[in-house]
This record gives sequence, C-alpha cells and structure tokens, in this order.
Amino acid sequence: MTSALVARREALRLLRAALAKRGGLDEALNTAGEQGLSPLDRGFARAVVMATLRHLGPIDKALDTKLQREPPEPVRNLLRLGLAQAFWLDTPAFAAVNTTVELAPKPLRGLVNAVMRAAMRDGRPGEDPEFLAPPWLFTRWQAAYGDQGARDIAACIALEPATDLTLRDPSDAETIQALEAEIAPGGGLRLNRRGDVTQWPGFEDGRWWVQDRAAALPARLLDLKPDETAIDLCAAPGGKTFQMAAAGARVTALDKSAARLRRVDASLTRLGLTAETVAADATAWTDTRQYDAVLLDAPCSATGTFRRHPDVLWNARPSDIASLAELQARFLDAAARRVAPGGRLVYSVCSLEPEEGEGQARAFLRTHPEFSIAAIEPEEAGSPAASAAPEGWLRVLPHHVDGGLDGFFVARFVRGAS
Repeated sequence: MTSALVARREALRLLRAALAKRGGLDEALNTAGEQGLSPLDRGFARAVVMATLRHLGPIDKALDTKLQREPPEPVRNLLRLGLAQAFWLDTPAFAAVNTTVELAPKPLRGLVNAVMRAAMRDGRPGEDPEFLAPPWLFTRWQAAYGDQGARDIAACIALEPATDLTLRDPSDAETIQALEAEIAPGGGLRLNRRGDVTQWPGFEDGRWWVQDRAAALPARLLDLKPDETAIDLCAAPGGKTFQMAAAGARVTALDKSAARLRRVDASLTRLGLTAETVAADATAWTDTRQYDAVLLDAPCSATGTFRRHPDVLWNARPSDIASLAELQARFLDAAARRVAPGGRLVYSVCSLEPEEGEGQARAFLRTHPEFSIAAIEPEEAGSPAASAAPEGWLRVLPHHVDGGLDGFFVARFVRGAS
C-alpha cells in the first residue's frame, strides 16, 4: 500500500474513533504512533480528520443529495474524508477521488467513484452557519443567544484556531520575541505557528504552556496573592494549576485520574513550579482543609471547545446536559465546603449550555446563602467586554474576540467572613 493510502487509511481510523464516542479521537491520536506511519503521514491524517469534522454538516448535506440509500458507515466516512480533502485541503481532484475509491470495498467502488465525481462537479458546498452544527445544538443556541448569536457561534466551527500560550513569567520579553507572538489582553500569547509545540522556543526551558485564552480566565479571576492557599478541584490537564502556582500560591491540585495527574506532575517539573497533587474525587475527598481560593472547572459537555475539538459537537447528546448538570451541582456543593470564611470560589465550565453555567450559578446562590456574587468587571483579567453579563458573571462566546476563543461560563463567589 502506498504512503498516500496508508495516511488516508489512518484518517479513516481516526474519524471512526472521533464519531464513535466522547474522547475517542484523543484516544486514537494517542495510539497513532503505534500504527507505523511516518510523522508526515500522521500529520496529514490528523489534518484530514480535523477538516472533515469542522465541515461535517455541509459535507453530509452534499452527500445526502447524491446518495439514494444510506451506505455502510465506513463508506460514508470514506466519502466524507474524500470531500474534505478536495474542498478544504486543496488535494487535487484526481487524487481525492482515486485514493477514496481504492480504499472502498470492491463491490462499492463504482458507487464511491460516482458519488465523489458528482459531488465535486457541484463544487464546494456553501457553509451557512446553521448547517455547521448538529441541528439540535443550533436550536439550543438560538434559544439561548438568539438567531444571530447562534449563527455567530456556529460560524466559528469552520475556523482553524490560533495557538494560545500562558507564560510562566508574563514579563518574559525574550520568549515573546522568540515566538513572534501577539500579547493578548490579560497577558497571554497568541501565535499562528503550527507543528510540534515541544520544538518551539522556551518549551524545554519551561517558560510557557498551551492554554486557550478563555481557559486562562478562571484562575486569573481568583486574583491570587503570594502564599495564599488554593485548590484546583478538577486539575488535569493542569493549565489552571500552573497559573495558580506561578502566582505564588500554595496549591493543591486534585483530580480523580492518577494517570492524568502524573502528566500534571511532569509538566510542573518542566515549568519549575510546585503544587501538591492528590488523586481523589472532589465530591468524596475526606481531607477537611479549607482554602483561601477554590477553583472548580467542572466536568461538562465541553461544547465550547469545538474550535480545537470539533468532535465534541458530534458526540454530545441532549441527555448528557441534564446528567452533567446534576454532577456539577454535586461538585459545587463539595467546592463550597472547601472555601474558608472570607474566601472566594470561581466556578467555570467550557460549555455553551445555560444549564451548565447560568443555571448552576443561580441554583448555587439559592442553596448556599453564605455565598454572594463577587462581580466580574467588564474586561477584568483580559476578559472580552462582550462577555460581561449584568448578573456579574461571564458568558464567553467563541466570536467575542477576533480569531475566536473557547466558549466558557465563569462565575466568582465570595463566602461570608463568619
């Protein structure tokens, strides 16, 4: 099998994993090195899959006009990959068609050839934002943010994001210059570099870590002072823990996954930072310590992360949101017990769904009268001005800054002194 076919066969494996279950793409990418592919072929396979997922709605709409009956799922996936290559990766038409046909089961090669050629005669499908998201999610966004808001959110699905970094030392001008980075509000960096981040200037020296601009807001909004005590209740993959430690706080990083915490420990070592790491479920942890600052970036549907993880949109289910909302409420109860009198709690989720954000904040204030909102000021900590809500929390939407950022909800609470 030629290198071109090997790479595309790997893309088929990745796409199947991405659509099979939540987290499936990450698992498959973690085993990509075991498939015997060259780095170039692995990179191509990933690029094809990401393009397919970002444009899956328009691709399927185009295919549905050419298919008289539903083909086996592997064949639909092959066609999806073929059209993504031709329309969004500038693969020559003959190469996109021929490689797709060669990977198809022999009895269906005629069908695959005919569908590919017919779809390509029509040209690249239009990308009305309404068709970039799963219909049920787009309808939810319309209800929450209005028709134009939903369209603005969905339009970001098709865009390849820049890379955002957080500096260990925000005044590190040498690293900023070496990376040729743009300084974002709040002090993060934005780059248009691509490729292996471990080879970028300052990585081995522990000068920075990868962290979306929106994901950096919750820890900044704790406004930690040196030597304060702080806990990150769902710490992995560790970006917020690193921020808290870099601020000089005495940090406990809690996560139920010991394996993920080992990666946090490795990153702490690379960055020259210190934190206590504890493998435990935050809702069942028996330690009785309380902290000056508590950060709960809770488990969620992660629909706000679609810029880097477009597969989350196609794995999410309506029932997930209700079950996750119940889990978030339990985590918030556990977080409240960790806040010392006079301390503060920041709650965040990388979800666009109101039940996981605004709904949780309102319910928390009803059931925990010892807490009140500590209002987040417009543009505080580098937050987009458009994200400030009248209730004093943040509803960050992907289109709130040029170039985009993850969708997030962030609320800050303060506990009474007695």
